[in-house]
Amino acid sequence: MSVNPYDSPETASPLPEKRPSGLRVTIVELLVVLGVIAVLVALLLPAVRTSREAARRSQCSNHLKQIGIALHNYVDTYGSLPPAYTVDAAGNRLHSWRTLILPFAEQQPLYDKIDLSKPWDDPANQAARETRVGVYACPSANLPAGHTTYLAVDTPVSAMPGSTGLTFADISDGTSQTLLVFEVDTKHAVHWMDPTDASEGMVVNFAAGKSLAHSGGTQCLLADGYVRFLGADVKPDELRAMITAAGGEEVTQP
Repeated sequence: MSVNPYDSPETASPLPEKRPSGLRVTIVELLVVLGVIAVLVALLLPAVRTSREAARRSQCSNHLKQIGIALHNYVDTYGSLPPAYTVDAAGNRLHSWRTLILPFAEQQPLYDKIDLSKPWDDPANQAARETRVGVYACPSANLPAGHTTYLAVDTPVSAMPGSTGLTFADISDGTSQTLLVFEVDTKHAVHWMDPTDASEGMVVNFAAGKSLAHSGGTQCLLADGYVRFLGADVKPDELRAMITAAGGEEVTQP
């Protein structure tokens, strides 16, 4: 084979290497792709957060419904709602309604461990006090272990007034118009065994709190077992009307 006399090994330039067509991505193109991905992630994050909060709020609602079922089963057994708290002979608070309904919330073994004759924070009740009860925990609330934002509405005119247990017949305003349990902000959370509940001020001024578990409002359990979401714009007069068991006020339905 003859040699090309014009092709000198010393001066010949190698042909440029061809890049596979699938790898022709410049730095600029890569940056554009990364930018698009970043924009998509930024757009999706709020939707993901909203979806998570919706799921947590739904779970919170289910917890309140279970509490409502337990309260109604308590009424079926004893003829009246539990008192907000029990007292000793001297009138000192001992135990919360949340303790009293444990057997009706599938917590009979835990209930059996509790000495009801001694205060909730007595050393004799330490084992129970260290037990977490899932139905009392809102999944949206960042709380210490064992704490709850589900408080009974405890006023002289409410459906669970102190150490007295009312019957449903006593709730002349109607069970669908009357609050039993109110979800307070995390600042007012208590241990589930603590016989401390919500005052009128906590309920009426709940929207002023900056630590609500849910965006835009809170949830409550009515005496008929229905769970209602209350927006932060609900009027104080309506909340006062919902607190009373026999006040005769008219409550606007959502």
